[in-house]
Amino acid sequence: MNSRTFSQTTAGPRIQLLRDAMKRHHVDACLIPSADPHLSEYLPGRWKGREWMSGFTGSVANLIITADFAGLWADSRYWSQAEAELAGSEIVLMKTPSGNSLLHLDWLAANLPAGKTLAVDGAVLGLATARALEQALTKGGSKLCTDIDLLGEIWSDRPGLPMADVYQHQAPHAPLARGAKLASLRQAMQEQGAQWHFISTLDDIAYLFNLRGTDVNYNPVFVAHALIGPQRTTLFVADGKVPEAVREALIADGVDLASYAQAAESLASLPTDAVLLLDPRRVTLGLRQAVAAGVKVLEAINPTTFAKSRKTEDEIAHVRATMEQDGAALCEFFSWLDQALGKETVTELMIDTQITAARARRPGFVSPSFSTIAGFNANGAMPHYRATPESHATISGDGLLLIDSGGQYVGGTTDITRMVPIGQPSQAQKRDCTLVLKGVIALSSAQFPRSIKSPLLDAIARAPIWAGGVDYGHGTGHGVGYFLNVHEGPQVISGSAAPDAHTAMEPGMITSIEPGTYRPGRWGVRIENLVLNQFAETTEFGEYLRFETLTLCPIDTRCLDVSLLRSDEINWLNAYHAEVRQRLSPHVRGDARLWLELRTQPL
Repeated sequence: MNSRTFSQTTAGPRIQLLRDAMKRHHVDACLIPSADPHLSEYLPGRWKGREWMSGFTGSVANLIITADFAGLWADSRYWSQAEAELAGSEIVLMKTPSGNSLLHLDWLAANLPAGKTLAVDGAVLGLATARALEQALTKGGSKLCTDIDLLGEIWSDRPGLPMADVYQHQAPHAPLARGAKLASLRQAMQEQGAQWHFISTLDDIAYLFNLRGTDVNYNPVFVAHALIGPQRTTLFVADGKVPEAVREALIADGVDLASYAQAAESLASLPTDAVLLLDPRRVTLGLRQAVAAGVKVLEAINPTTFAKSRKTEDEIAHVRATMEQDGAALCEFFSWLDQALGKETVTELMIDTQITAARARRPGFVSPSFSTIAGFNANGAMPHYRATPESHATISGDGLLLIDSGGQYVGGTTDITRMVPIGQPSQAQKRDCTLVLKGVIALSSAQFPRSIKSPLLDAIARAPIWAGGVDYGHGTGHGVGYFLNVHEGPQVISGSAAPDAHTAMEPGMITSIEPGTYRPGRWGVRIENLVLNQFAETTEFGEYLRFETLTLCPIDTRCLDVSLLRSDEINWLNAYHAEVRQRLSPHVRGDARLWLELRTQPL
């Protein structure tokens, strides 16, 4: 069933079921966030309530239902997609400037009269968001109810917990042993004065225990909570998910297993003199409320969030090797694409099939790291566009094809965007591609103080694009995990993100650089590489870092207006292509090698 049909025939009855449940519970409004009990970006089916209710399939949005209004708050990455998927329903698209926007809270404060009640399932409501929500509602005299799950009452065929097996991420690709990671975490806990630490975030748990799973599309994680104590650790996971050999290895490392549902009970059973470390941004209100009275709670970012963001030298070596394999797969794919265009029918849907098949032939490949975005001309103007069997373009004529894809390998996670010229791109399209490349080069070439707050780097990439009178509505870069989530904190390069202390840039972090330009209804441009924070030099003003570009794939110069590039920018591009050719040549042959040599010729 496509999204348009869903909205016209399904959303209305479901909204009515929710409104009926609201009446039974004397609730005046219901907020359905895009969240699960782990505050994940990509959700297991059980917690895709906002999608089930609205038909909107984007990864980030907030849905509010009242007796006479239904609104979906989504940022600019999803506006075109939301307009299409909500068409025919009563749900109004409420446009927000960014994914971090709290405009839906302002709307509730202004539109929920005094004495009225808002319901949100506390099991999926982030603690920090809950506090902001309570503050907004208090101003208007309305109330917050978090102890009922209205969706649970009406979603008759709601999926259960995912039950696929957990497996170990093993040496050499997991160079730090589980015991060493637990010891390091306890040291960080001790430094903060905590004997206990509760973790809900799935990537932190997968990292800490050197375990992986398939519970979430594209991210090799599994649904679990963890409670780290002074001597032993408890992993809360659904019964039957941990094979016996993995269970024995965990027990040997001081890790006990308990049922997933026992997490809240264990928090309630903590000693009353315990000191518990929690990350308020990464734990739900429901779990915070479960903590036993009298327990002292310290609020700080999960130490594992810092630890996993700073890749070790061994991990970095595996990432470099992975980038060579990923780049070789892309050479095979782009070689096929060049030969197929004009000779056979090529659609956006075929891009994902072919690019995934090329990666699957490479050692260590596990899965795509996100749903491939292949957008031709106008479709490329939607940053999170996804071709479907019901709605996709045939790639023919003249213009630009944007391809954003990535892979999960046992030795790293990749994420890359490249532009492909189709026929004869216009001069305006070439100008946009060139301005975006200038932004990539500007930030890739930057040297910056160690510990600078990552959002402050955003303007470096935008400056050449701003100079052309152009801008884009998303962040410039996100952290990337090590065979983990393709979007990873704590660093983020975005002008809309707060430059908090935890966003400091440190050696070993891997981040994307992906500026863009989007002209709705016409075309979109984005060029993306992953980069590594490396030590540059120490001066009298302190330590400085620079970026090492990790991604290895030619940037198609047929999309560029070379006259707009300065000599130093041309030198950067030629040097990059020389390294790409040198590193990838041993991994490709035949047509793929010919394509590589052709596309890396110096300007």
